[in-house]
Amino acid sequence: MNNKPPIKLSIIIPVYNEKNTISVVLEKVKNIDIPKEIIVVDNCSTDGTKELLKQIEGIDQLILQPTNLGKGNSIRTAIPHVKGEFTIIQDADLEYNPDSFYSLLNEAESGAFDVVYGSRLRGGVIRTRYVSYYFGVQVLTFLINKFFNANLTDAATTYKLIRTHVLKSLNLRCHGFDLDFELTNQILKKGIKIAEITIPYTPRSFKDGKKIRAWDGLKALKIIFKNFLFD
Repeated sequence: MNNKPPIKLSIIIPVYNEKNTISVVLEKVKNIDIPKEIIVVDNCSTDGTKELLKQIEGIDQLILQPTNLGKGNSIRTAIPHVKGEFTIIQDADLEYNPDSFYSLLNEAESGAFDVVYGSRLRGGVIRTRYVSYYFGVQVLTFLINKFFNANLTDAATTYKLIRTHVLKSLNLRCHGFDLDFELTNQILKKGIKIAEITIPYTPRSFKDGKKIRAWDGLKALKIIFKNFLFD
């Protein structure tokens, strides 16, 4: 007889060249006291991350991409495999703290929300090393609020806790960081309310390995207008 509790949370971890942080991130995730599964998708790392992942215990499923297909593609690859009641994405660096999973789940269950975002920007607090990125997120979030009748503060956050059946109902097509915005647009177009809570956030620099660039913002802008005008 299987007395193992049902999976509450599926955690998707897309990884690309994060050998200096991935072990710490996985240890933090594994220590979260929630019935969970951990799905890691390596996006064809070239710095030894892939070889390191093969040695780490406690990963429920390791998917190795044959070529570098983008963060969004890695997330889309993992979605058909998730089995938990809720799903969340965890970056492979140390900007986001998995301890936030508790408060995100609590908000979802106590408020009967299908989607809860962890906002880095509630209250107008600037938690970034690059002011231009802060204002970029503000502009993109403003457009989403305007076009899709929402009241978000941080549409670009990685911590998007989504009930799995909702996530699997989305028709996601983006390959890169723009998937964060496509995902939000589609949820809102379905009429699903997105709740937000404040989360801690420790931004890293480009020197530390930050990967998002200005052109990713342009791609995000494109998908916002595309979803509003055509999809």
